[in-house]
Amino acid sequence: MKESCAIMGFEKILLATDGSESVEAAIQEAINIARVCSSRLYILSVVDVNPEFEALAPNVVEKAETETKGHVDSVKKRAEKEGISCETIVHQGEEPYRFIVDEAKKTKVDMIVMGSHGRTGLKRLMMGSVTARVIGHAPCKVLVVPC
Repeated sequence: MKESCAIMGFEKILLATDGSESVEAAIQEAINIARVCSSRLYILSVVDVNPEFEALAPNVVEKAETETKGHVDSVKKRAEKEGISCETIVHQGEEPYRFIVDEAKKTKVDMIVMGSHGRTGLKRLMMGSVTARVIGHAPCKVLVVPC
């Protein structure tokens, strides 16, 4: 049975990944959609740091950025094996949702794909949820894939 892109117009997809195991399902879903729809895939990850942390532990931040670049490069290799044209993007800063939303606007993507992180209760209220904030500010559709 031949697959087809049931939803037309997904020329550009932004995959937001934090490198955790919980985002694996979102990675696979983004790759599947991009393959079926012949979409260009942007793979984005944000190293979440603040100036105080960076001043106190610059080596930790450098290590996190190196690991993040390795992660997005490995996702890119997986996508390219499927014949998908893709680009990796790594940002460093506070409030990752802003980088995701800004990148979606800048690259004019048709959809953002990201995982749900499952934060609940008081922790979610205190810290906020990157996924919820992206949904609230995104300029396009957002597909949230459960782990």
